Amino acid sequence: MYNAKAYSAASATSPLASATIPRRDSTERDVQLEILFCGICHSDLHQVRNEWRDVMPTVYPCVPGHEIVGRVTRVGSAVTRYKAGDLVAVGCMVDSDRTCHHCREGLEQFCPNMTLTYNSPDKYLGGVTYGGYSESIVVDEHFVLRVPSNLDLAGAAPLLCAGITTYSPIRHWGVSNGKKVGVVGLGGLGHMGVKFAHAFGAHVVVFTTSPGKKEAALGLGADGQRPAVLDVHRDHRGFVEDDTSTPHIDQGVGGAEIYGHISA
Repeated sequence: MYNAKAYSAASATSPLASATIPRRDSTERDVQLEILFCGICHSDLHQVRNEWRDVMPTVYPCVPGHEIVGRVTRVGSAVTRYKAGDLVAVGCMVDSDRTCHHCREGLEQFCPNMTLTYNSPDKYLGGVTYGGYSESIVVDEHFVLRVPSNLDLAGAAPLLCAGITTYSPIRHWGVSNGKKVGVVGLGGLGHMGVKFAHAFGAHVVVFTTSPGKKEAALGLGADGQRPAVLDVHRDHRGFVEDDTSTPHIDQGVGGAEIYGHISA
């Protein structure tokens, strides 16, 4: 075991403060990395403030962060995919049971025994796992991702949560050249959805309650912007990605439910 510097919350009402946390020594399958950047996800705020207490109560002290980009400093003897000096990333989870049918199908995110990057039971040290608001972390090789060296590392960090959250449904529903995509909301998720849909060649329209975001939407690749009440007609036959947290998606999208797809 070794100590690492971190930012942690001592309670639901206290600010993040400098702290020292324990990190486990590497096993033969582990990758130890120096954390260079960590994105700030709104989930981190919910967790730190214990706003999910009914389903996922926070254990304090809490060190959040699950959009991690770093550089490998050490690898275990059985690690084959990484070496010291490699640029890597860690997302929302750091372990699973590897035996359930979800894991066997490569869907570890549905594993009933998965270990989240923070605030999950730590089977090595006891207590709970600590996340990326720290200087170092040790993770099983299976849950480490390679980062291309030509990416901006700070900009790549949000891909580990906001990025995959928006990319996955766009890819799953076959968004491609000429398809119509409506992105609801232009926040942390929405701006990623716009960029991905545009990159796949889709015609992208952003729906937002903030007229001031029109120029930002167009700059990210959107082809247009509309008010909050959706105008997705029966001839839309496209894909709507809802990237906001307020209940509204049923207002005016009936045609898309029949002729297209809605991802929320």
